[in-house]
Amino acid sequence: MAFALSTMQLTSPAFDDGGAIPARHTGEGDDISPALVWQDAPAGTKGFALICHDPDAPLVQNGTYGFVHWVLYNIPASTTSLEEATSVGRRGKNDFGKLGFGGPMPPEGHGSHRYYFWVLALDKPTDDLPEGLKLHDLLVQVEPHLLGMNRLVGTYRRG
Repeated sequence: MAFALSTMQLTSPAFDDGGAIPARHTGEGDDISPALVWQDAPAGTKGFALICHDPDAPLVQNGTYGFVHWVLYNIPASTTSLEEATSVGRRGKNDFGKLGFGGPMPPEGHGSHRYYFWVLALDKPTDDLPEGLKLHDLLVQVEPHLLGMNRLVGTYRRG
């Protein structure tokens, strides 16, 4: 994916950047997506996509590493926040094999993992993409349309 880190800011009322993700947003809790807020999208933004990825997961598959917890796209350009357990957007398939958000749940005894929540600003809507795309398939579609992106990192330790 093209690296297009921008001045766009991504935050959450649930946790600070680098802070612990509350248990309610994990596989040990209610397993619901956290609320997210972003601002300063690049000019010309026509839509957004969101990804949550755990690079610390001890998994290598299909030439990639880590674990994908959330793939969300077809988020309108007018959107600047998502409520927890959002129903906005089109759900992609996570590495649990399910649609939508699958909360953090690192292997027992594996220590603290980092969870990268990425917001991607796109120069075209993704309303033509079907539900259920995996991360790689989404990135192939949106990379040519990426205007900017930024991230919020949360941590979680099981138990």
